[in-house]
Amino acid sequence: MTPKYSFIIPIYNEEKTLPELYRRLCAVMARLDAEVELILVNDGSSDRSLQLLRDLHKQDPRVCYLSLARNFGHQIAVTAGLNFARGEAVVVLDADLQDPPELIPDMIEKWRQGYQVIYAQRIQRRQEGWFKRFTAYVFYRILNHLADIDIPTDTGDFCLMDRQVVSVLNAMSERNRYIRGLRSWVGFQQTSIRFERDPRYAGEVKYTFRKSFGLAVNGLVSFSRVPLRISTYVGLLSAVMAIVMAGLVLYWRLAAAHSPLTGFATIAIAIFFLGAVQLVSIGILGEYIGRIYEEVKGRPLYTLAEVAGFHKHTPE
Repeated sequence: MTPKYSFIIPIYNEEKTLPELYRRLCAVMARLDAEVELILVNDGSSDRSLQLLRDLHKQDPRVCYLSLARNFGHQIAVTAGLNFARGEAVVVLDADLQDPPELIPDMIEKWRQGYQVIYAQRIQRRQEGWFKRFTAYVFYRILNHLADIDIPTDTGDFCLMDRQVVSVLNAMSERNRYIRGLRSWVGFQQTSIRFERDPRYAGEVKYTFRKSFGLAVNGLVSFSRVPLRISTYVGLLSAVMAIVMAGLVLYWRLAAAHSPLTGFATIAIAIFFLGAVQLVSIGILGEYIGRIYEEVKGRPLYTLAEVAGFHKHTPE
């Protein structure tokens, strides 16, 4: 039978979390009114996660899994799951149990009311350091202010999407994917469910500061041209300052020949300032050009090493 609900969970070195994740998901699936497929996407794990997925598939036919040929990253792993999902309602959540599976029935109830995207919105982050909370708070509000679309603040990838929404996302071939941004871009009827985010159940945090920063840059560049405009504005400001400085130097030369402000220090500061503006502008431009380069190569988003449980299902 074709499942009505699909649960997509990307897996990366989660052998300590998988048993508890499966137990809680089973409790949720038992409360639902129709068939469920549980799609676990192994994103190049180096621990026993893949073997645990094989074991779960053998004992429970509802468990399907994809094993990517290497680590392609969280967003691509979610994309692979969306490509293979068959349900009318598709739920995306993380494996670390910071996204509580117990919220899924509430999301389904919202879906039955006619909403096509139901995203989980965090109102509190339990047991997370002040630096993580502060940077996340600042990033989401900067992104919401600068993006060309309205991306809800304090939301992750934990959501339920209608089949129509998933089909639209699957038709997008862009490589640098920011799922929560694409989810907002497609439109449709959207609403939120608010929750308090739990601490990680077990294992190490996978989203280090470097990865989180990279995701933040990807989200900003993918949905905003403001950084390019800022570099243009800074360049214009530098040009105006240069004109003003030229006038001042000319004045000092004619009216105050012995002014110390016309010496080497002034010239050096001006050169370093203009050099910094140029390098920052080139860096911003490089981020956009790099994305164009990635897109035109036309490589597949991911490669699969192992697939089980889909019964010759052709991905969208």
